Amino acid sequence: MSELTLIVIRIGFLAVLWLFIFIVLYSLRSDLFGPKLTPLQRVAVQSARSRESGATPTAPSESADAPTTVTERASASNASARSGDATRIVITSGPRSGLELDLPQTGLTIGRSSGSGLQIKDDYTSNQHAKIVRWRDQWVVQDLGSTNGTFVEGARISESTPVRVGSAVRIGTTTFELRR
Repeated sequence: MSELTLIVIRIGFLAVLWLFIFIVLYSLRSDLFGPKLTPLQRVAVQSARSRESGATPTAPSESADAPTTVTERASASNASARSGDATRIVITSGPRSGLELDLPQTGLTIGRSSGSGLQIKDDYTSNQHAKIVRWRDQWVVQDLGSTNGTFVEGARISESTPVRVGSAVRIGTTTFELRR
């Protein structure tokens, strides 16, 4: 072999070695410090912390399209309370059918991993598949980059999607609902 070929092979091997080192360091970082939070997850964590400390979050100033009368405000607050007052999650079909869990105000992680709040041992479920979080007085389901997807009322979701009480959410072969 020529000297040029050996130098190119050495540089290529060195580049692959450094790539491997960076992958290991990234993996260690996420294991030690946890995954990076999306903006929606940050809002959910901040609101949960403020509820735990008893502080009330400051309300934004009223906009022109906000309800102006007392009855409009009451009906708007009742509508948001109806959509967000779920306290339980009930599995309606799948291997753990009939299981009922209390829905923590901080949210619930769903996946195959033993660290998940709702563990689903299924070939079609990722280790960290989805998360249900409270956001703006309603429950929202987020797909965490799963391979087989998360479905709300039969439609695959690609972004954070509000879930109403009684709506069917399917992950793998398991279907569940939020209930009061």
